[in-house]
Amino acid sequence: METHKLHLFATLAELQHFNRAAERCHVSPSTLTRTIQAMEHELKVKLFERDNRSVELTPQGKLFLRYAREMLQQWETMQQRMLAESDSLNGAISIYCSVTASYSFLYDILTDFRQLHPGIEIRLHTGDPADALERTLAGQEDIAIAARPERHPAGLSFKSFAKSPLVFIAPTDDSLFSAITSKYPKDFWQHLPLIIPERGIARERLDSWFRGQQLSQKIYAQVSGNEALVSMVSLGFGVGLVPKIVVDNSPLKGKVKFFDQQIEIEAYEVGVCVLERRLKSPLVRAFWEQI
Repeated sequence: METHKLHLFATLAELQHFNRAAERCHVSPSTLTRTIQAMEHELKVKLFERDNRSVELTPQGKLFLRYAREMLQQWETMQQRMLAESDSLNGAISIYCSVTASYSFLYDILTDFRQLHPGIEIRLHTGDPADALERTLAGQEDIAIAARPERHPAGLSFKSFAKSPLVFIAPTDDSLFSAITSKYPKDFWQHLPLIIPERGIARERLDSWFRGQQLSQKIYAQVSGNEALVSMVSLGFGVGLVPKIVVDNSPLKGKVKFFDQQIEIEAYEVGVCVLERRLKSPLVRAFWEQI
């Protein structure tokens, strides 16, 4: 099957919208529709459930998406290896990280990388750091800046370059929370309203600590993304757990403070992760070796 068809399919699977996918791929919606229909006819399965409002992958479509991404990555790797014989590297790599990582780590990395490889285009995507490993393993990204996982997935390479303590933060006016610690001196943690990540390393380690202490959590809110968590804390809704580097780089730094009471939780180890097979790409390998 031709690679441009796989690219059209993967783009539609990502955006779940025919018009937007067609616009990104510079084809007409009717061309995209015909291409998908032809693929479904060739594969003898339905790849998408679609109506006037939504587009969603079928179970067979999800299976085929993994194949399509792997084939596209192999094709890109082959092209890049052939081009690597020239004097300079050319092409594109995708990088995923949190907003904080984009200006606290990525700036310095890309400054040096750009000087060495001006012909490589960087496609940067930002979002919840808890999604970094999943997006890399699914083939959506070439490289991601992420926290080192507790359990290392097979086929994934990880290179650490920084550590950040996990700290509790409170609003600058934390009189309400100070009153709670005074009222419940022995078990105040289960009375504090907590703002915690929906998922990820910080959430796993916090849950583990509470289980070890045989305490329950009083959760006020669960938030996706560390930057949003700092914002919720600054508004006075609760006490939150975040990597210290997020606070240090936050525009809301002046509206929060480190909570008077802290607990010992293993530091947040930050690094770059990539699928081992993607290191065959000269572009990905060049970025990896830059770290």
